[in-house]
Amino acid sequence: MEYNNEIVQKDLRELIKENIDFSRFNGKSILITGANGMLASYLIYFFMYLNDVNNANIKIYALSRNVEKMKSKFVGNTIRDDVIIISQDVCEKIEIEDNIDYIIHMASSANPQSIVNNPIGIIEANIIGTFNVLKLAKEKKSEVIFTSTREIYGKMPDNVTLIKEDDMGALNCFDSRACYPESKRMAETILINYNLQYGVKFKNLRIAHSYGPGMNIDNDGRIMSDLISDVVYKRDIVLKSTGEAKRAFCYISDAISAILYVMVNGECSQAYNIANETEEISIKNLAELMAKKYSLKVEYKLETNNSKAYTNFKRVGLDTTKLESLGWKPKVGLEDGIQRTVISFKAREWGKNEW
Repeated sequence: MEYNNEIVQKDLRELIKENIDFSRFNGKSILITGANGMLASYLIYFFMYLNDVNNANIKIYALSRNVEKMKSKFVGNTIRDDVIIISQDVCEKIEIEDNIDYIIHMASSANPQSIVNNPIGIIEANIIGTFNVLKLAKEKKSEVIFTSTREIYGKMPDNVTLIKEDDMGALNCFDSRACYPESKRMAETILINYNLQYGVKFKNLRIAHSYGPGMNIDNDGRIMSDLISDVVYKRDIVLKSTGEAKRAFCYISDAISAILYVMVNGECSQAYNIANETEEISIKNLAELMAKKYSLKVEYKLETNNSKAYTNFKRVGLDTTKLESLGWKPKVGLEDGIQRTVISFKAREWGKNEW
């Protein structure tokens, strides 16, 4: 997904209208790890947009292993002095000569394919990568923004109906998916102890299902990615379960605005839930909604073996009261978010008349 994509630009125009003092970022240097990821790319785009529209003079360091992909996303055919590409693995020592005001650590895979095929890589990014980020933050006196996951809460007691930031459930460390939430839990532990021992400032974001332009729709394995892929490539939807499981999805611009609210208004050494719980929906109903909207069919091919890449916990919603107290609220509804996402992938090929 490119910076000049029409939906990306629409989202950025809306984001800059949020009631946030964006002048706090003026003249700052910001390092973002995992720069090619969906949320990371959008954050970089937003800081680029602040430079373009508000002359914010933000220096953006984008760190990822795939340098060509970063150049395509953030530089393209233009000359931008505000984006510095760093090609390396976050598990290697990070060395930057300049001052760094913020480090947003987003380098970690979460898709089922990576959990099955590269669980050690996930653990290394969340643990070794977090150590490397914090060593740099200690040296540069940077503030760290860490993107964690709702999955760190694990299996909740039956009496919990909404998960608050101080709730904690159980995780089975022998579960094949545990590489992701267990390493995120450890990363959070590393964060708080770097704060206690060295005074490194951090804010922790526990993010639920998010989607939007820039998401991976090619064999990702997560339900929203797979459904968007079916729509974009005009394939009938095939569900491999009854679809009774429920999810709540947060459109990318709402997730980004939440991150920005926490960066500017949030308290240090605190965790914040990020989710849009206003439109919980079953997978079955989501598939049928998208099939109806885009003239597809829904087929069921039930599988008896549950994949090891997915969690089997009963879903419990996230309490976002703490985040909302900072001034945040979700603004993009589910159908609107789905349409924006589909257009972002297909507008050039299909033409706007179809929409």
